[in-house]
Amino acid sequence: TIMQYVENLSDRQTAEAVRGNIAWKYALSLPLTDAGFDFSVLSEFRQRLVQHEAGERLLNAVLVELKGKGLLKARGQQRTDATHVLAAVRELSRVENVGETLRQALNELAVLAPDWLRAQVTAEWFDRYGVRMEYQRLPKGLQERQALGERIGQDGYHLLEVYYQARAQGQVPISEAVEILRRVWVQQFWCDAGRVRQREVDHMPPVADWIRSPFDLEARYAKKRETEWVGYKVHLTETCDTQTPRLITHVATTPAPESDSAALSLIWHDLAALDLLPAQHLVDAGYVEGPVLVAGPAHYNLDVIGPAPQDQSWQARSEDGIILAHFVIDWEAHTVTCPTGQVSQGWYPSHSASGHPTISVNFAARSCRACPLKPRCTKGPARFLTLRPRPLHDALQAARQRETTDDFKTTYRARAGIEGSISQAVRVNGLRQTRYIGLAKTHLQNLASAAALNVLRAMAWLNEVPVAPTRQSTFARLAA
Repeated sequence: TIMQYVENLSDRQTAEAVRGNIAWKYALSLPLTDAGFDFSVLSEFRQRLVQHEAGERLLNAVLVELKGKGLLKARGQQRTDATHVLAAVRELSRVENVGETLRQALNELAVLAPDWLRAQVTAEWFDRYGVRMEYQRLPKGLQERQALGERIGQDGYHLLEVYYQARAQGQVPISEAVEILRRVWVQQFWCDAGRVRQREVDHMPPVADWIRSPFDLEARYAKKRETEWVGYKVHLTETCDTQTPRLITHVATTPAPESDSAALSLIWHDLAALDLLPAQHLVDAGYVEGPVLVAGPAHYNLDVIGPAPQDQSWQARSEDGIILAHFVIDWEAHTVTCPTGQVSQGWYPSHSASGHPTISVNFAARSCRACPLKPRCTKGPARFLTLRPRPLHDALQAARQRETTDDFKTTYRARAGIEGSISQAVRVNGLRQTRYIGLAKTHLQNLASAAALNVLRAMAWLNEVPVAPTRQSTFARLAA
């Protein structure tokens, strides 16, 4: 499997390479007369790995060997970054999605209970759902497409009603596709006095929870800056010490909308189990949050190095605004003093919209109204502050201060090389596009890709092949 990803082959091509390629036979210690195996063996092997949650063995076995050879050491520098992975399904509009969901249910029932299904549908259903639902076949007008969507919704409700009645009477077997249909219909439709209507976006679940395709229920929509995709996200962690090869030590595959910082606790836990924790972990701004800055040193004895979240208030964007750092906080007395010496009058433990603990602090309106700094401090009657618990607050302020130092800038330069690793994984292993359906199998693919890259990098290191420089176009090189 690792060799398959070294050369980015399909299952059929891999089985053929084992059967007919002398180099592969030599690497696998097979006699020249070995007849090989059927390509389906590879799929069965992956299925066993997924079923037993043993996919990590693909990468960990390579890491153990590299560690034993002295090519991989703990307590150095490591860096992490993420990139998007496209699902192995096409992106569907809302009408295409519900149409394909109903069509999948009909296709499955046509196998499980053909005679029963034939009695439940009309001739129009065969015209409407007999072929794949594609955008170019949909009505061009917005109202016509909406009417088609509601027609599909009505048909789906009819199928659900008659199916569950038949299930109660034991006439039809259990259908997974019908359960998917039910879940999608809950998200997409509602009934108004017997009429089926498509839900407005404001009345649907959060976008991150939408089922985007009936063929991959775990693929999700996400957007990062200008990039939009349906699929997953993969986080690669690699060593970046100068005296050893750059090796991938961890792979985390997450739903596409999940925040980067949520992956760090998993990464550290797994690296600790392999005794591969770094002393310094270089990450970009998406990973750096207060809890991360606290947990890294406290629980794993490592230093998180990355751009800290900045103050996004209008005061911080103003040249002379009064920001939180200008206030003096007395955590024991539960008071805050402003730059003019006024002391807060309220200190209230609370929670943010996301459920995290915060502290609300307010000043007296009469003091703020008379303050000469009020235009630089607040646009309301009085200044209001939201604080994080002290450990998070102190860690965040310290990170912001360190970010301004020359030592930070020098150390952080080493993080930039992770983009080259992602680029190599995309070009060599096809990391950008998953071959399989579902989060677990996508993660297995990413683990195999990482193991393959480690093999290639160890070979290059032992053969003293230098790391390639950043690629430039021929025109850009003229400026050198």
